[in-house]
Amino acid sequence: MHGYTADKDAYLKRLRRIEGQIRGLQRMVENDEYCIDVLTQISAATKALQAVSLGLLDEHLKHCVAQAAAEGGPVAEEKLAEASAAIGRLVKS
Repeated sequence: MHGYTADKDAYLKRLRRIEGQIRGLQRMVENDEYCIDVLTQISAATKALQAVSLGLLDEHLKHCVAQAAAEGGPVAEEKLAEASAAIGRLVKS
């Protein structure tokens, strides 16, 4: 079981909302909307994706990494390295 399983429906709802935002962006470009308006919507979609990713990261740390750390050994080291790499990718994005 993954750490986000308990909140899966909420994550799916948020992702569907983001999907709608992206479709709206496509329509804005197709309709030659004002650049700043398109950029504003891109910023909103980006923030929404960041919120989802931070929530998933938090769940991963609380569930998967904490469980592996409690067990110790190479699996713990692998999970910590994996989490560290994920944090690095999020910071760069």
